[in-house]
Amino acid sequence: MRVLVTGASGFVGFAVASLLVAEGHEVIALTRTDTAEVPKGVAHAVGDLRNREATRRALTGIEGVCHLAGLAKVRESFARPLDYWETNVGGTLAVLNGLLEATAPTRIVLASTCAVYGPQAAQPMTETTSLDPSSPYGTSKLAADRAAADLAVTGVLGATSLRAVNIAGAAYGRVDLDESRLIPKLLAVQQGRASEMVVNGDGSAVRDFVHVADMAAAFSLALAACEPGTWRAYNVGSGRRTKVSDVIAAAESVTGRPVPVRRRPAANEPPEVLADSGLIRAELGWQPKNSDLSEIVGDAWSALTCG
Repeated sequence: MRVLVTGASGFVGFAVASLLVAEGHEVIALTRTDTAEVPKGVAHAVGDLRNREATRRALTGIEGVCHLAGLAKVRESFARPLDYWETNVGGTLAVLNGLLEATAPTRIVLASTCAVYGPQAAQPMTETTSLDPSSPYGTSKLAADRAAADLAVTGVLGATSLRAVNIAGAAYGRVDLDESRLIPKLLAVQQGRASEMVVNGDGSAVRDFVHVADMAAAFSLALAACEPGTWRAYNVGSGRRTKVSDVIAAAESVTGRPVPVRRRPAANEPPEVLADSGLIRAELGWQPKNSDLSEIVGDAWSALTCG
């Protein structure tokens, strides 16, 4: 299949594009600059996703799209809401408009988020959990999902939205360097690039971590299963209840040194955020094969220190 991957130079997009190449697909990466690093074996198209003409050209002859380009920081979205709408919604609309010119029904898999369910959702979240996003990030991703769903109903394409919580680890030599996230920040401390780990509360908050390789596998399976006229949403979760304190302990075990921790009062945040992945397991056969916490942290540390 000839597949366009938007965001292929990013942490998750790089893994998705690499896996698709390994599976024998012809993969084209759409990035904003020609200096963006893309996986070996991936063709390179340059253009801003929000530029509909550039996106249309990149989609010529494409049979499927893995759409991962976008903005994805909850706190930042409150300060830059219009940027999030322009990129996450506007960019998705540009891709969907480009696919309208396809000569045959095609397929698209979107990187969505469990933030569409909102912070007060019962845990673990399922695909039937009420949609109640509480941030511009969540609302923009939900709008993108709905645009794809509405277009899919017309029969022009098949669409799938994959909703995850925390994606971590490393695959194909690419590690997440966003230190606003827990595991990258922990490993930055262990590498000496940050002085300490700041933890809100006692570390008992429970989160759901999925290995980036498992997330890439979810994209591949969803792409193969897309059918014109249908839209599906799947939660992608490991099924493991992981405390912040567990992640710190794993980082200490993997790196062989203690983590300097400074504690602050507990923040106003959900005590648990978990994604029920029963549906994608049942319908697509997906399994979180690599999502043991020690493997997630170990792979990230190895990519940082040996890559």
